[in-house]
Amino acid sequence: MKQALSGPCPLCGTEIEYIYQTENIPFFSDILLMCGLCEDCGFRLTDTMILTEKEPVRFELPVQETEDLSVRVIRSTSGRIEIPELGVSIEPGPACQGFVSNVEGILVRVEGAIRTVLLSADDDERRSAIEGLERLSDAREGRVPFTLIIEDPSGNSAIISEKACRSPLPVSEE
Repeated sequence: MKQALSGPCPLCGTEIEYIYQTENIPFFSDILLMCGLCEDCGFRLTDTMILTEKEPVRFELPVQETEDLSVRVIRSTSGRIEIPELGVSIEPGPACQGFVSNVEGILVRVEGAIRTVLLSADDDERRSAIEGLERLSDAREGRVPFTLIIEDPSGNSAIISEKACRSPLPVSEE
């Protein structure tokens, strides 16, 4: 279903059109796509929201062969990614975006984040970041086995492989 609504631009107040559309995407269930563009000030809104929640889930994939790098990975906006052997932990935040990728794509994303850190790193951080890039390179070449873990309290993340172990994620009571 697609719907267009008028409303003020949050930056300049000009009346703009916001478009809302629901879709059913494999692995993500029902989603809401939102977009808006203000031609006066250049404000852009593009967002995706998953409309359904499932049981909290944890996936664990041992990555031991180069073929495992091609395994499909779906991460929702509430999914947490961890690769303990590489010291990688990616926590979802307020600007977190969901994505569909593969294991190698996740390594590329981590590499990009490390390269961004290098731009403003001091000597100790630079040394640590370079070591991290070397470990990532070895992992991407299949020389270093590692474990990919995704934990998602919304249940909308997945690792699509027979090698992946799926288990319920214990819900912490706060």
